[in-house]
Formats: sequence, structure tokens, C-alpha cells
Amino acid sequence: MSKPASKPKKSRLRKIARRTFLIGTGAVAGGLAVGYYFYQREHPNPLLADLDDGEVSFNHYVTVAPDNTITIIVPRAEMGQGVSTTLAALVAEELDVGLEDIVVEHGPASPAYMNQAMLIESAPFPTFDRSFSAEGMRSVMEVISKFLALQATGGSSATIDAFEKMRHAGCAAREVLKQAAAEKFGVPASTLVTENATVTDPASGKSATYGELAAAAAGKTPPADMELRGRSEWKLLGKSQPRTDVRKKATGAPIYGVDVDLPDMLYATVRMNPRLGGAVNSIDASDAEKMKGVVKVVPIESQTGNGFGVIADNSWRAFQAAEAVKADWGPAPYPADTDGITAKLKEALDGGEYSSLREAGDVVTAFADAPSDNLIEAEYQVPFLAHACMEPMNATAWFRDGKLDVWAPNQAPTILQDICASTAGIDSDQVNIHTTFLGGGFGRRGEVDFPIYATKLAMAAEGRPVKVTWTREEDTTHDTYRPGAVSRYRAVLDNAGNPKALHATVAAPSIMASLLGRTYPSLPAGGPDKTIIEGAYDQPYDIDNYRIDAAKADLSIPVGFWRSVGNSFNPFMQESFLDEIAAKSGKDPLALRLELASSWPTATGVLQRVGDMAHWGEPMPENRAQGVAFALSFGTWVAQIVQVKDEDGSIRIEKVWCVADPGEVLDPEIFKAQMMSGIVFGLSSAVGQEITFSDGMVEQSNFHDYDAIRMNQCPDIEVEVLENAAHMGGAGEPGTPPSIPALANAVFALTGKRIRKLPLSNEVDFV
Repeated sequence: MSKPASKPKKSRLRKIARRTFLIGTGAVAGGLAVGYYFYQREHPNPLLADLDDGEVSFNHYVTVAPDNTITIIVPRAEMGQGVSTTLAALVAEELDVGLEDIVVEHGPASPAYMNQAMLIESAPFPTFDRSFSAEGMRSVMEVISKFLALQATGGSSATIDAFEKMRHAGCAAREVLKQAAAEKFGVPASTLVTENATVTDPASGKSATYGELAAAAAGKTPPADMELRGRSEWKLLGKSQPRTDVRKKATGAPIYGVDVDLPDMLYATVRMNPRLGGAVNSIDASDAEKMKGVVKVVPIESQTGNGFGVIADNSWRAFQAAEAVKADWGPAPYPADTDGITAKLKEALDGGEYSSLREAGDVVTAFADAPSDNLIEAEYQVPFLAHACMEPMNATAWFRDGKLDVWAPNQAPTILQDICASTAGIDSDQVNIHTTFLGGGFGRRGEVDFPIYATKLAMAAEGRPVKVTWTREEDTTHDTYRPGAVSRYRAVLDNAGNPKALHATVAAPSIMASLLGRTYPSLPAGGPDKTIIEGAYDQPYDIDNYRIDAAKADLSIPVGFWRSVGNSFNPFMQESFLDEIAAKSGKDPLALRLELASSWPTATGVLQRVGDMAHWGEPMPENRAQGVAFALSFGTWVAQIVQVKDEDGSIRIEKVWCVADPGEVLDPEIFKAQMMSGIVFGLSSAVGQEITFSDGMVEQSNFHDYDAIRMNQCPDIEVEVLENAAHMGGAGEPGTPPSIPALANAVFALTGKRIRKLPLSNEVDFV
């Protein structure tokens, strides 16, 4: 049996993360000269260690084999958002190959594939703020991103991060192949042309494939004056392309984590304390251990949960045996029911300990001097939400001879590599992470619980691989949930009915504190958490006196990144409140937003266009109504109008119009599909989703009580894309935030009922 090292090794990422925290805070105050080396250095090419005979790797992203097989590494998780197509096209565009002529692979876990944009764009400044201080903070985040070198997929950042670096990779490979051809043909490289993975000399008609040139091109240095192709020269980018993953998905190829199949493999499942974070008082596995096919029951203690795993000769027997284990679970370290949890949120809202990321004018004076008739106030509430990925959490681990391989659908390979190494007590370079396709991610698969449990069970499997699959019930009741939140909004209106002061306080558990606590417990997690108020403080509305405060609620329920994060609830609150202002002042809701955003043409552009598309303001039948909302998130400006219809007292969501401006679109159909996906995701949460608690445990368990809107409920969705924004934005998440308030505002327009607490189905019926 393979055993872990006697003393756990300190992981690379943990050491760097601690240093980054200490140095990075100083960087904000006075420069980071000590980080210059780390900032400038290049990480070694991780592909060199695993090349086939004759295969050449020109950089981190491109390999060419003698038979002209071209492999492009797309080091971001493919979870349906199309990165395996769009990111591959970035390289293929410069390399002069078609997407049908390449092989796309995720590649190994490596800091060489760091996602800088994810951290740079997380700086606590609005997208539209390009002031000296904001740009300075982005520069600091750029340095920190190189310190951490996190390979991760999230924050709608994959294309933003890859746009320059992956095109340069394709360009560099093309240029050295041309150099090799120039030597072969005896002509200047500048006279050669490339097309269809072939270099041709037009003067002589001579040609050679990339595969024939690869060995001679290996080791050559790309010219320093390489120029990327301009948009007018693009053949692939800017146009919709056939997806590289369609055939695999349509034919049922074994591409997901649950499809992993290894020789001599065992199967397992886990049961963790349903009172999240609670201890295990005792476990009686005697009945389970007698069941056919059961290999062993393994206690599990970790920073992400406590419970046990069952290893068996197939998954079903592991599931059945887990039911037979008698466990005495300890109490939850948080209030036992939803009412108690809500009380903690409201306690934080009224507690007076706030941080603010936006404070314009003098809000206190504006409210002190305001006549009571000019005041408006409202409170809003949103529930905890689960990710509900179609593919339950799973991972396969194989621990033998002091090395660990992990196959997992995951969003953060280098973090998994680091955490699994620490769990096994080995160095991180002894851990190989194999990233499969994801059957849904939404932020959930950036967590470390499922690979930790797989690693622990593999360590008990005596050198055999173990595939660990969670049941749907375990998945739903042991999520890292979207935080529940409460808020209080107040405004002072001038005599024309416009808000001259707006003050909001939002209370929620801190995602960052929760995430660090279960991933790197030794790191401090203090300071403001912008996720509590993102989607509120960073919107392009010009109000003279404007303050958004965040209050951290002291709740230890595990919370995490959920599609659009704080943007998933703050626009519901703020955009609903703007509609309430419009109703009180007798203003048109769309006209009010256009007036408040008049300094920002990108915002008014999407608002005006969506109004035109939906024929906003034109007479409608009495049984129909529309609602509008806007949100700027992940660099993309999005306005939506939702139309609802009364059907015998129930509400049908009939149509959604969406206009999005991400600045530059590389694949229009994939971008539109992501907008539609985000809209359906948001509408599902608004209509009927909520996670509630009783006796310290989550009450929902499967799709029967935590469902998404079904096909017969899904509205017609029309998406139009503009490209006026100054900076490239993301696609995966920005469709979600405005869909929720647009629906709530449409329900108000139809029924006259202002619903300030989600889900809406608690107060109205939907078809």
C-alpha cells in the first residue's frame, strides 16, 4: 500500500499566497520592487515533458507532430461556454489553420497558464473607472496575478485573458515555421505564405507542411517585431465557427468526469455531516461493511467537511452501503433554521459595521435636509442558492508510489494540484491533474472538497484508482452556496422626481472569507469583500450623493462563487428600487435609467436599443406587461426587457429582449448563446429557487424541490450584440444579473404587486 510522506510538505501556492498577501498589501501603498523578478519571469513550457516521438512544442499552446497533427492547448475549463472553440480560434487565426484541422486539449496544470485577467478585473473599481487610482490598482493586481499564477476559469475572463497571449502563440509558431521553410527553400521568410498548415513559396511553387518543418523549426526564436493580424484580416475571429466539442457531445464520447474508466478501478461515494461544518460524533459502519462488494468505509476529516466515504466494486453498491452506515452528526455552527439565519443577516444590516466602495457627495446631509414626501425606502431579500450542476460532483484519484493522479471536472487545476498534494503529504510536482469536460460549473467546480475526498479515499485504496461520485442529494445539500442577502435602500428625490441621493446597505456572508477558510485556512481573510456589493456600487448611474455600504454577516454557512457572484442579487435590489423611484415620481422606468446613465454612451446605447427592439412604451393588451433592467458586470454592458402574460391568474414569461455590449465579439453565436444561457439561469433563480434550512440541514435535495425553468416555461429570447465599449468584456455571466430585476419589474407592471423578496413564486404563480 502506498503511504503518504510522514510530514506534509508546504505547497508552492500556499507559500506564494502568504507572501503575496504580505507584500501585496504593501504594494498598494508604495510600489513592489521586490516583485519585479516574479513579474518578469516566464514559466517553463509544461508540454515539453510529455511529447510524442517527433512532436515539437513551440510554446505553451502549440504542438506539431510529423504527420501534421496540430494540437492547440486551451487551458480553461470547457463547461459549455465555448472556450474550446473560441480560444482555439485565437491560435488558429494566426497559425493559418482551420478549426477542423486541429486537436484541442486542456493540457496540464501549470502556472504557465495563469489567468491574469481574472484577478486584474477583480480590482475594486467599476469597469468604467479609468482614473489614476483605478489604473494603479489594476497594475498592482497584475503583479499579484503573476505572483499567484493561478490557472483558473472564472469571472467571465477566459477570452479577455487569452486574447493577446494566445494569438501571439499562434503567430510565433507560424513565424518560426516560416524561418525553417525559408532555409529549406533558400528564400527570405518574408516572401513565404502560410495556409492550411502549409508554408508555400509563391515564386517557385515549393511547399512544406508544418509537420515536415516542425523539427527544423524547433528551437528557433520568433522575430521580435511580430505583428498580430488586424481585424480586417481575420478569417475565423469575429465570425461564428462550428464548435470543436459538438461531435464528442453528440456522440456521447467519454469526456466528462463521471466517464473516467481506469483498469482495476474501485468506486466510492461520500456522506458528509449535513449540518455543514459540523463534527462527527460517531460512525457505526458494521452493517455496511458486511454488504456485498463493499471494500471499506473510510472516515473523512478535512477543512471542507467531516464524514465518511464508502469504497466498493461499483458505484451503486457504494451508494447503498453509505445508506447503511449509522452516523451521529454534530450540531451546525450556525443558526439551525432559515428564520434564525435571516435574523443574523438583519443583525448585520443594522449593526453599523460597514465598508463602502462608492461614496459620492454627502449622503448624510442630503437625507437630513430632505422633506419626508421626497423620501423613499425599501428592503429586499434574496435566498441562498445552489449551483445544481447537471453532472454531480465527482473525481477519480489514483495514489501509488508516492505520486497522485486526479481526474476531475474542475475550474482551478493549479489549486487542486496544490491542495491534493498537501492532502497526500507529497510535493505538488508529484500530482497530475487531468481536467475533463464539465457537466456544469458556475463556480462550483473551483472548490476543493470533491478532489480532497477523492484523494483521501485513494490513499486508502492500496494503490488502486478510485472514482468518487456524489449522489444528487449529497451534491445539493453540501454545496458552497450563493449567499443569502438583505438590503435597505433609501433615496431622496428632487422636485422633478429624480434621485439626488441614494444610499444602500447590503448584508451578506463574505464569499472571500468563506473560500479562503476552506481552501487555505492559514491565510487571513479580513478586509472588505467587494462581492457583497458588486452589481450595486459599480453601476454607471450619475447621482450627486451616492453611497453603497457592505456589511459582513457572521454566518459560517459555506458560500462561494455562483454565476455572476454578487451581481446575481445586487441588480435585483438596485434595479427594483429604481423602478420604485420611477413609480413614485411618475417617470417612465426606461427614461429614468437613460437619464441617470446619460454620461455613459455605452449604457444608453444598450438601453435605447433594447427599448426599440421591444417596442417599449407602445400600447399593450391588458394581460401583458414589460419590465426593464440594466447591469454592467464583468466588463459587459447589458440591458434587458422581459415581457410577461397573465394566463388565468398565473404568469407566463413570454419574451426576453437582450442587448449586450462587450466591446469586441470573437464568435457572435457563442456569445449570444451565453447571453441566453445566463438569462435562463437568472430567470430560474428568480422564479422558484431557494435553499432553506431546518435543524441545521439544507431542506432541498434534488430537482423535484430545486428546479430550473423547463422548456415549456422558457421564453422566446432575442439577443443583439453591440461593439461600442472601450474594453473587452466577458460572456459567461453578464446575461444573468439584469434578467432577475427585469422579470420582477414586469410582474409589478402586470399585477401592481412589488415583490422585494425572492423567489417570486412565493407570492405569485407562474405557468
